[in-house]
Order: sequence, then structure tokens, then C-alpha cells
Amino acid sequence: MDFHKDVLKIDCASESERIGSFIRQYVRSSKREGAVVGLSGGIDSALSAALCVKALGKDRVFGLILPEKESNPVSAEYAAKHAAELGIETETVDITPVLEAFGTYRKRDGLIKDIFPEYDEGYTSKITLPPDLLSKDTFNIFTLVINDGKGNEQSARLNKKILNGLVAATDTKQRVRMLHLYYYAEKLNYIVCGTTNRTEVLQGFFVKYGDGGVDIEPLSHLYKVQVFQLSEYLGVIREIIERPPSPDTWNAQVNDEEFYFRIPYAILDLLLYAWEHKIPIEHVCETMKLTEDQVKRAQRDFNAKYNATQWVRQAPPTLE
Repeated sequence: MDFHKDVLKIDCASESERIGSFIRQYVRSSKREGAVVGLSGGIDSALSAALCVKALGKDRVFGLILPEKESNPVSAEYAAKHAAELGIETETVDITPVLEAFGTYRKRDGLIKDIFPEYDEGYTSKITLPPDLLSKDTFNIFTLVINDGKGNEQSARLNKKILNGLVAATDTKQRVRMLHLYYYAEKLNYIVCGTTNRTEVLQGFFVKYGDGGVDIEPLSHLYKVQVFQLSEYLGVIREIIERPPSPDTWNAQVNDEEFYFRIPYAILDLLLYAWEHKIPIEHVCETMKLTEDQVKRAQRDFNAKYNATQWVRQAPPTLE
């Protein structure tokens, strides 16, 4: 298979038509009348909404904006601005009360206090993986970082028990959002349109029955750099295109690279494409001007994440 630096460039006109046809056919075959998209203020949901409008028309696309008290304020702002540009109807629902009722913040903060007893409402927190994967070998061990609001940071490596508890608590944000999306979808007789791209699919960077629990995934064949290409073509607003991609589920700002991928998307996606299509390592090294150690290091990380998240991608097993 041919591999070069432009291998991920797409014909945006034909690709948008192809995806639009896919969306229309699914909506028709499902006997639904339109699509609901959860607008996060990020590029993936913005592109999904734009593609649905192109496929179905603005009157058959509904945008749901679902902030909570720890969301970046610009998320809802950008989501609303993009929806206005598309001309679609939206509704904003603050999911904070549902999360508080479930105990999302309390459960998470209790675990943080096990490590940092001083942690309180004035603090912010996030979890990260070791940076700069291509430079050195490190394990995928998460670090909890807290900030006291005065610029003073502390960090601690997480054991499996506390990490699992923190992930379980924060993943409820995605699952509560999906609960709302399906309420509106069923009320309107619409489908729920997903927003997960191929980079995320391959590495398991989505929440099962959260942002992964949808009716259709129009972006799951597009690497993140291709999402950017198509977003430029379809006129996604500049604020979203220029915004660093982020999960936006922690009250401290953290981007996708430091939170999970450990490599910038421009390099990550080429390496991931080469890994997926089994391009010979020497060819990857020559094309990307990387050493064999760097490519092997990336591929070990890809394999580890892919294998650890197999269950996330699979439908529930049955006896049939």
C-alpha cells in the first residue's frame, strides 16, 4: 500500500456527498424524520451537525447543547454560534442537577481527597498521561494534577483503583448527555447522530453508552486531520476549528494530546494510519523522518490502547 505525507488528504466535495448519502439512507431506512446532534463546542460535533444539515436540511436537524458546571464556558458559546450559522434549532439543558443527584462530583472529589485531603471547591483537577511519547519510553500511567486556584499545582501518580473510580465518575457526564439526546430524539422521531472519529475509535477514546451509544457514526472512518479538512470545507466557524481539541470533562483545562494520545494529531494520524494498514516500519521512518525506535514506540502504544479497549468497540455478546 502506498504511504506518503499526503495519504490522509481527502476530496472534501465528494466525501461530504458520500457521507450525506449515508446519513439520508439511514434516516430513511430507520423511518425517522431527522437527526439530533449533541453540540459540544468541539470540531467533531460541529462537523457532524454540518453534515446532517447538508444531508437532511436545516429544518430536520436539532442541536442539543448540554453544559454542566465544570464545562469550559466557551463550549456552549461556540456550539450556539455554530448552530446559528447552520440555521438549526437548538436547546440548551444544564445537566449539573442530574450529575449532582447521581453524585458525580462528590464521588470524584472523594477519591481526589484520598490523595490530597486539602482539595475543595476552590481547586481544579485533571488527569494526564506522560507527554512526548516519541521521545522516551513510558507506560500509560495516569497522573492526577490539582491546582489550588492560585497557580500552585500538585501531582500524584494514580493506582488502578483510584483511576478506575475517577474514570467511572467522569464518564457519567457522557452517559447523562446521551440520556438527554435520546429523550429528544424519541420525542422528535429523530436519530441520534454520533461524533466519534476514526482516531478515537481505534484507540478507544470514547465512552461506551455515552458518546459511543448512538444510532449512526458518520465520522468513524475519518482520522482527526480529515475531520479538520472537511470542517474547513463545510464552513465550521473559526473559533471551533482553532480550538485545541479537549474532552472538556474536567474542571481544569486539558487537551486530547496530554489527556490521552501523547502525540500531536498531525503526526499521530499518519502513524496510526501506517499501523492500521501495516505499512513497513522502514517506509514509515523514511516518509516521516522518524527513527525506528520512535515508530516502534508509537506502535506499542497503539497496540496497548487498542487491545485494552476492545470491549468498548464491541456489541454485547450473545449466544446466537
